[in-house]
Amino acid sequence: MVSYISASYIYPIIGSPIKNGVVGLEADGTIAEILTADEASLRQHIDIKHYEGLIVPGFVNTHCHLELSNLKGAIPKHTGLPAFVQEVMDLRSADEYVLDSAMLRADKEMFSCGIVAVGDISNQIASRMTKRGSLIYYHTFVETIGFNPETYEASFERALNLKNDFAPIPTSLTPHAPYSVSAPLFEALKNIAEEEDTIVSIHNQESEDENAFFQEKEGGFLELYFMLGLDINFFEPSGKSSLQTYLPQLSTQQRTLLVHNTYTTKDDIEFANTINKQLYWCLCPNANLYIENRLPDVPMLVEANAKITLGTDSLASNDGLSIFSEMMTLQENFEISVDDLLKWATFNGAEYLGIQSRFGSLEIGKRPGINLVNFEEKDGKISLVDFSRRLY
Repeated sequence: MVSYISASYIYPIIGSPIKNGVVGLEADGTIAEILTADEASLRQHIDIKHYEGLIVPGFVNTHCHLELSNLKGAIPKHTGLPAFVQEVMDLRSADEYVLDSAMLRADKEMFSCGIVAVGDISNQIASRMTKRGSLIYYHTFVETIGFNPETYEASFERALNLKNDFAPIPTSLTPHAPYSVSAPLFEALKNIAEEEDTIVSIHNQESEDENAFFQEKEGGFLELYFMLGLDINFFEPSGKSSLQTYLPQLSTQQRTLLVHNTYTTKDDIEFANTINKQLYWCLCPNANLYIENRLPDVPMLVEANAKITLGTDSLASNDGLSIFSEMMTLQENFEISVDDLLKWATFNGAEYLGIQSRFGSLEIGKRPGINLVNFEEKDGKISLVDFSRRLY
């Protein structure tokens, strides 16, 4: 049996908003029909439940660290990235029950905030059971770390074993960040990504120290390596930004997500676009403010026609796991249309994860999740106000 819901505007994402549009839904949330107000008026026999607000697809969170959920509020704000990384390494050990409980709460929070799919970073197997029992679709990125070229085989083998342990959850190996992955490890990860035809994700230019390290072998990462007892005498700076140093080492055949981009420049974007035509740029604005107290140059990315997605990062670096909250932070700080914000939060993320046949837009035959958000309209311009609730 099909039930019908309507709202002030239906945002299909693929196509223009439909004022007072109507969506027909099967019992399991599959979209059976999408009608204009005029088309619906001809259906006198159907019962339509109307909502004040915007009906939009479920949100896609392309960057999360579920296994850090127990660290909510544990790390001070505005430490800068090197100090934040050190804090995470010092604090991440936790009682199994405490961690499991925190991950379950985080998963339920994301679901209630309208998130239907997540790209999640994992360094351990801890999140597997939460993901197996979740109503959310998860793609797990096994984060591979190993900056010493001599130990890359052991790092790769450990990550490969962890990837196999996550089966049958969709999983791929991915580099952590340019400052934590050696050239031979990059090569091994490139090869397996192409062999298995999987997607790739990497933390990119999250701090000024990252660029300083690759340009001149200076900055806060030197102290981090010292604290970790890592000998980096082998490392020679490239004289280029981190992105321009590592990006040629990644596959150009796979969809690749660059996460954070807080210190990415116009030159970096132009360089990136000549190297890889399948790049997606993930923004995690609340985490950027939490750690570095700085936001990426979003207008620059928009002007460059970058494919933008949204992420929450972790509860170690965010007060919550809400994609809508990330949209509000962007709306408050930049002139971005609601159309763009919603596309970044839905379709672009689904396309990157390769799940757009089900998620990301309101189209007949899809089961993308249905969210209701409150808005205001002034002089013909629509602005987001708050998240109302998840409808399906």
